[in-house]
Amino acid sequence: MEDVIRPLIVFGVTVAITVLAGLVMDRLLRYSAQKRPDTRLPLLLRRLQLPVQVLLGTVALHFTYPLAELHLRQDAMIRNILATMAVMALAWTVIRFADAVAENTLSAYSHRTQDIARVRQLRTQLGLVRRIITSILVVTTAAVAILLLFPTMRTLGTSLLASAGVIGIIAGVAAQSTLSNLVAGLQIAFGDSVKIGDTVVVEGEWGTVEEITLAFLTVRIWDDRRLTMPVSYFNSMPYENWSRGGSQLTGTVFLHLDHCTPIDALRDHLRDFLKQREDWDGRNWNLLVTDSTPTNIVVRASMSAADADDVWTLRCAVREELIGWLGEHHPKALPKVATALIGAGEPEAPSGVQRVLDGVGAGR
Repeated sequence: MEDVIRPLIVFGVTVAITVLAGLVMDRLLRYSAQKRPDTRLPLLLRRLQLPVQVLLGTVALHFTYPLAELHLRQDAMIRNILATMAVMALAWTVIRFADAVAENTLSAYSHRTQDIARVRQLRTQLGLVRRIITSILVVTTAAVAILLLFPTMRTLGTSLLASAGVIGIIAGVAAQSTLSNLVAGLQIAFGDSVKIGDTVVVEGEWGTVEEITLAFLTVRIWDDRRLTMPVSYFNSMPYENWSRGGSQLTGTVFLHLDHCTPIDALRDHLRDFLKQREDWDGRNWNLLVTDSTPTNIVVRASMSAADADDVWTLRCAVREELIGWLGEHHPKALPKVATALIGAGEPEAPSGVQRVLDGVGAGR
C-alpha cells in the first residue's frame, strides 16, 4: 500500500503547489494591472501563467521524483523526459515573455508619438527580432532535447563538430538564397526602406505591406490578393514606396478634351468640388493644360490627400465629377469620334481637326 500512497502524495503535492503558484502569479499580475493602469505589461504577462506552471511542474517533478521511490528500470529515461519538458517549457516562457514585452513597447510608443511611420518601423523591427529569437530558441531547445533523450548521440555530435568547417561551407552554398533573405530581412527591419503598413507599388501592383518575415514579404493588393515575394527583392530591385517620407500624397487626373473646353470654368468647378470633399487635406490643388495636339488638349488636375487610400478615392471622385460636369454643362468640350461619312466618302474629322483644317483653308 505504501508503494502506491507515497507516489500519489509526492505527485499530488507537487501538482497542487504548481497550480497554486500559477494562481498566485495571476492574482499578483491582476493587482499590479489595477495599480498601474498606464501600462499593459501586467495584463500581457498573464499569458505566461500556463507555460510558467508547466515549467514549475516539470522542474518540481524532476527533483521530487526520487522521493516517490518507484524504482523503475526507466527511472533515468523518465527524469530525462521531465528535464526535456522543462527546457521546452522554459523556451515557451521566454517566447511568451518576449511577445508581451514587444507588444507593450509598441503600444506605449504608439501612444507617445503621432508619427505613424515610426510606429510602423518599430513594429517591423520588433516582429523580425521576435522571429529571430523564436528560431534560435526552437533550434536550441531541439538540440538540448535530442542530447537529453538520446545520450548516445553525444559521441556522434562530437565527431560532427570535427568536420564543422566543411559542413559549414556546404551549408552556406546550399542555403545561399535563405541566408541572403535573412540578411535582407535584417536590413529592411533596421534600414527603414520598407515597413509593415507601407503603401508600395511592386511589379505593377499597388498594395499595402501586410507581413515581413525572415524570408518573405507579403503585399496585400487593393483587390485583397496577396503578393508574396522574397525579402531580398526589396534590396536588389526598384519599387515605389508611397509611405516613405510621410503619408501625404498628391494625386493627378488627366483628361483629353476638345480645344473649346472652358478651362477657367473647369478650374473654378474643381476648386468648389474639392472644398466639399473630406478626403482633400487642403494643402494644394491645380488644373493646367499640359499638352495640346491638333485633335485635343490634355488637362491635368492635381489634388493632395493625407494618405494613399484618400488620394486614390479623391482621384476617382474628381475624374467622375469633371467628366459629368462637362457632359452636362459643356458637352462640346468632350472629345469627338467620327461616326458618319461626309462628302465623297471621307470620314468626318473631329471638331478640333476640322477647325484646324478650316483655318488652313482660310489662310490660303
